[in-house]
Amino acid sequence: MTMPFTIRPARTSDVPAIKSLVEPLAEERILMAKETVAYYEGLPEFRIAESDGGEVLGCGALHIMWEDLAEVRTLATSPAARGHGVGRALVEELLSEARSFGVSRVFCLTFEVGFFQRHGFEVMADQSAVDPRIYSELLRSHDEGIAEFLDLARVKPNTLGNTRMIRQL
Repeated sequence: MTMPFTIRPARTSDVPAIKSLVEPLAEERILMAKETVAYYEGLPEFRIAESDGGEVLGCGALHIMWEDLAEVRTLATSPAARGHGVGRALVEELLSEARSFGVSRVFCLTFEVGFFQRHGFEVMADQSAVDPRIYSELLRSHDEGIAEFLDLARVKPNTLGNTRMIRQL
């Protein structure tokens, strides 16, 4: 059963709600906690699932990594919203945005393998997902998500147990 909600771009006033959605998942080591400033800096990437009553039920972000590659990040729903289509709607919105940007592949790093498989993501089998020339360009990024995508040793302590997944659009 679904609950009534809408998906909209995030606003600065949503940052406390995003933090409160992420915090318990970060404590369980399901999501990475971020500093408040990082949520404000990444705000244009976020979409919010909002109930008809104005409650933030979930969030998710789409981060462009390269010409043909983006990442779904910080996908979280409130416990009350789980199982009501909120996560599915957020992923569908983020994939639609990826298409509108011209991205052909979307990456995620997750413990929720079954959820993302139901949305067409597949476990990444090897490192051949990126051309060697592009790989060397991506290495210059300071973004932790790109380091996770590249499976760099320096992020392994943070990603232990996560599954790298990708979807072709």
